[in-house]
Amino acid sequence: MKKLLIIFVLVFILNFIWEHLHSALYVHYKGAEITDLILFRAAIFDAGFIMLISTPFVFVKSLSKHFWIAAFAAFIFAVGLELYALQTSRWAYNSAMPIIPLLGVGLSPAVQLGVTSFIAKFVTDKISSQ
Repeated sequence: MKKLLIIFVLVFILNFIWEHLHSALYVHYKGAEITDLILFRAAIFDAGFIMLISTPFVFVKSLSKHFWIAAFAAFIFAVGLELYALQTSRWAYNSAMPIIPLLGVGLSPAVQLGVTSFIAKFVTDKISSQ
């Protein structure tokens, strides 16, 4: 349980920072300005999702060494979420957003969940082994 708490705190902080940094690559959220509250809510959602996919990899010892599966699942989820959000105009990218060819989604949001989950798991494992 302690590991999950550490992961949650780490991924929340990482995603809160990430959300703020890449918010400059978006035009709007639901047609309105992107506010700190929206970015806070997005970071909470990100942290909750990562907690959900991390849980088996924390509690099932044989899965622990295969966390890349969770990071890959996070990437797939992020791509799906981006496709949905773009098609329903929940948000839009500005011209500075690098787009992944063939997928048609922004690079930054596509890799965000996978990268931040992997970093959090790595740091958590280092903290827990001391």
